Amino acid sequence: MSSVVDWSELPPELLQTVATNFLNTADYLRFRGVCSSWRIAAPINPRHLPREFPWLMLPLTSSSRRCFFNPLTKNLHQLSLPESFHSCRLAGSSHGWHVLIGESPSIFLINPLTRARAALPPLSSFPNVLKFDFYSIGKEYTLRSPENDFQYCYSLKEMRDSFVKKVILSHGPLNEPNFVAFTILNKFGDLAYCKIGDDSWTIIHEARSYCEDVIYRNNSFYAVDKRGSIAICDFNDPNSPPRVRFLNMPQKIEGDMHYLVDAMGELFLITRYLDFDIDMEHYHEVCKTVKFSVFRLDFHGPSWEIVNSLDAKLLFLGQNSSFSILASDYRECIGDRVYFTDDYSGENYDGIAGYYDVGVYNMKDGSIEALPCYPTNSHWPIWITPTLC
Repeated sequence: MSSVVDWSELPPELLQTVATNFLNTADYLRFRGVCSSWRIAAPINPRHLPREFPWLMLPLTSSSRRCFFNPLTKNLHQLSLPESFHSCRLAGSSHGWHVLIGESPSIFLINPLTRARAALPPLSSFPNVLKFDFYSIGKEYTLRSPENDFQYCYSLKEMRDSFVKKVILSHGPLNEPNFVAFTILNKFGDLAYCKIGDDSWTIIHEARSYCEDVIYRNNSFYAVDKRGSIAICDFNDPNSPPRVRFLNMPQKIEGDMHYLVDAMGELFLITRYLDFDIDMEHYHEVCKTVKFSVFRLDFHGPSWEIVNSLDAKLLFLGQNSSFSILASDYRECIGDRVYFTDDYSGENYDGIAGYYDVGVYNMKDGSIEALPCYPTNSHWPIWITPTLC
């Protein structure tokens, strides 16, 4: 005579033992999704899980689901994420959290794995936004130029797509409640920040034009300009505005785009070289990555020194907060690679028929391997470091 086992009635201590033995985030999430008793036994912020290999967020598969591609295992993970539908623009990815901007003043953070959310001050709270009027159709935002006080207007869509270049975080909101959000503004190259509890963004006037890229390291935000010089915005004193100092480089760094990466304690500057062509079918410019150059900062100069090999390091560049990992931390992973996404060519965020420049650059021989599983007709791809915290 057989009996039916109620798996939801398994002893809590047994479930906890099973939960602590998972070695990847996807299996842990599946375990938590079985039933309420299994979910209670597996805390939402486990500390035992090893760091996942970064995932690449792919286009919408429906109005509410997104696919994430793991380039190492070739696995696809589908997650419910209706917040990333077409009306929102993805303006950054940092510490496992996405930064989303909607066709309204709202800016918010979301963890795509847990759906946890946190709000940032709205677009209308930037100092150079004079007025937001939802009923002024097509001219909802009135802005002021910081250079000559000239006033101009943006629509909801223009503001969503064009005003902010990138947003990064000092920490994950659940790991450090007093995190700082930092942004590069597109039109005039301003840098701005907000702290938890702020109702508005604050411009860092001293560091205008350091707008190529920004990362967070050693309690400071490091921003780079087109020549390769660095502005360091020091947030060590939580009760004072950031102290800004500069590292002016003797040499000008060439290249079409610059990225900063904290590479296991060393500060790297990566330059991206693009080849330009015209797509006659769609009548727009097509850009394609042809190579990367990597430099290491010598603080004693200061100066940039060429790096010919990354050894076991892997770099991840794009609209995300750029970062590095060690290939030796993952089975069957090869180092000396630059993983990159297209963060420059989208005409809009509503989906176009175009080419997206996504791949893996081999530092040793200069070859580029295109990444699969990315259609060419939707939002830009972006790297995420999966985390439940």
